[in-house]
Amino acid sequence: MYNSRERLNQVFFYGLYMDPEILRAKGVEPRNPRKAIAPGYRLRVGNLATLLRDESSRAAGIVYDLTHDEVSTLYWGGGLDTYVSEALTVETEAGDSLAVLCCNLLVPPANDESNPEYLEKLIRRMGELGLEAPSA
Repeated sequence: MYNSRERLNQVFFYGLYMDPEILRAKGVEPRNPRKAIAPGYRLRVGNLATLLRDESSRAAGIVYDLTHDEVSTLYWGGGLDTYVSEALTVETEAGDSLAVLCCNLLVPPANDESNPEYLEKLIRRMGELGLEAPSA
């Protein structure tokens, strides 16, 4: 393992950042895509999307290999500075268990928060990617 700006990290995405075209439009190159499940988490879409711990749930997403600078570009350079980077373990479609970075909200969305337009786009995109979508 080496330290450099080019070192790649496995990053789990569960929202619209699963879409490689959105990442490229933000100047990020998604590498080595893998479908994955985060057991013990569920997706919650309020004004923004996040994962909440829930032992009886599982959240579907995509793992890409990105540099730290690319992750910073997406979140902290993109105005999403309420997200923090956390370590998770996900299971890939191939049966591999991966330690990944995942950006989540520290404060979960309030019960009355919703973003139907975002959720609709997300469900449609997850279907296109062949992922298990959350219920609307």
